[in-house]
Amino acid sequence: MRITFEEMQAQLVRVLRNYSFSEQKAQLCAKLFAENSLDGVHSHGLNRFPTFIQYIQKGYVKVEAEATLEESFGAWERWNGNLGPGNLNAYSSMNRAIELAKTHGMSCVALSNTNHWMRGGTYGWQAAEANCISINFTNTIPNMPPWGGTDNRIGNNPLVIAVPRKGGHLVLDTAMSLYSYGKMDVYKRKNQPLPFEGGFDSNGNLTKDAGAILEAKRPIPIGYWKGSGLSIMLDMLAALLSKGNAVKNIGDLEAEYASSQVFICFDAERADLPFIEQVTNELVSYIKSSAPVEPDEAISYPGERTLLTRQENRNKGIPVDEEIWNQVLAL
Repeated sequence: MRITFEEMQAQLVRVLRNYSFSEQKAQLCAKLFAENSLDGVHSHGLNRFPTFIQYIQKGYVKVEAEATLEESFGAWERWNGNLGPGNLNAYSSMNRAIELAKTHGMSCVALSNTNHWMRGGTYGWQAAEANCISINFTNTIPNMPPWGGTDNRIGNNPLVIAVPRKGGHLVLDTAMSLYSYGKMDVYKRKNQPLPFEGGFDSNGNLTKDAGAILEAKRPIPIGYWKGSGLSIMLDMLAALLSKGNAVKNIGDLEAEYASSQVFICFDAERADLPFIEQVTNELVSYIKSSAPVEPDEAISYPGERTLLTRQENRNKGIPVDEEIWNQVLAL
């Protein structure tokens, strides 16, 4: 089943307006959700929307709240998200980071007390469209064991790195777990095995069974001990820079909210955009010239498959889970 981007956005706006969103906020929030599905990230697009509404109903997400400036150190600012909608807080924080980068050459906007930002890559694309290089990350609830442990003590803390390029921006969006919880849920719903072992089952065995990993709550970090260490440091930086919650504090809450995020920007125009274009083009060509393992599968740079999926879904419509689509229509 496929639907148009416009139809998805319109239905999401309808629901959001029923939950006291202003027209402007509803349009932007719905657009961000729909764009995630358009780009093929269904786990943080339409599929996540019913949970987002549940969080509003439970009071974790404050519909009318706006982020407020807490402290300013020139190019570095601390903001309080006041538990507002996570994607709107993140979008406005990235806008502010872009503004500061255009003024100072580089910037850091650290955001505390916010909600799930949905797809982190959204804000990398946002920065690249403004000709900015960006590094962004968030912390989460403890949803992954540290390397060598069995109890969840670290988050899968998505990291986003983006570089603008006329021929297609380079945007890396990666969780610290080999597969994000959202991605594993997609495989579970389709009753399909993961391409590679993504975690342990309840008996401590490595498995491709997404459902078994979700039940055991034991995904493995990328790079094993290296991903575990990176998760710890990203969480620490998010908390320290924003003066917000670290993973333990978030884990003490009844659900995942009041998280901390960081948006770092560099003004690529000031840093010589033609040079950046030359280097990125050369690097992309060099990487794609590698002999593929499978002859019919091309080598992709970070963000390339997103662009292809975006165009396909624009032309054919966005594929949706019919059960979830019906849930949204019923809201």
